[in-house]
Amino acid sequence: MHSLIVVSHPLPESLTAAVARQIGAGLAQAGHSFEIADLAAEGFDPRFSANDVAVHLRQAQVDPMVAAEQARIGRADALVLVYPVYWWSFPALLKGWIDRVFINGWAYEEMPDGRVVRKLGHLPIHLVAIGGADLRTYARHGYFGAMRTQIDHGIFGYCGAPVRRSELLVPGEARGAAEMLEAGARIGRAIFAPPTSAQAV
Repeated sequence: MHSLIVVSHPLPESLTAAVARQIGAGLAQAGHSFEIADLAAEGFDPRFSANDVAVHLRQAQVDPMVAAEQARIGRADALVLVYPVYWWSFPALLKGWIDRVFINGWAYEEMPDGRVVRKLGHLPIHLVAIGGADLRTYARHGYFGAMRTQIDHGIFGYCGAPVRRSELLVPGEARGAAEMLEAGARIGRAIFAPPTSAQAV
């Protein structure tokens, strides 16, 4: 099985990028293949342009950069998004990637009668957010629940893509970078494992 790991962080030496690499290592340990899409290093343009609006309205052709991303997703049996939490959500680079790639006619289909056909039911999603605040902060303000409503349900639910994992890795009293990297490897090994009741979804 093959995974596309999408990482969104401007620094290749960041903890986010390291966790993404560890997820890949875990996948390899479990006998699976993977590709890492480093949006910052690859120079993906997240700006939703007038042409993107025209594509949404079926009045223009999809940008080749966007088509290439859709093709990469099409080759994957699972999509893994690894990102730092900025203002209790995705970084703008990752949000722009979703805005431009998960488009009408590809991720979903808006029908003339108002129905929405969800087109990504075949694509399991694994979300790995890297937070700087502790879990008490997320729990006290309901931030992670709000993120799951917006991202898991609002984005991927709209496209019909099942979210198999929605995990928040944050520093704790006994959790440092090494423990977070090991969590990445554990996540990678579990991507294609049969789901259990203990798995975060």
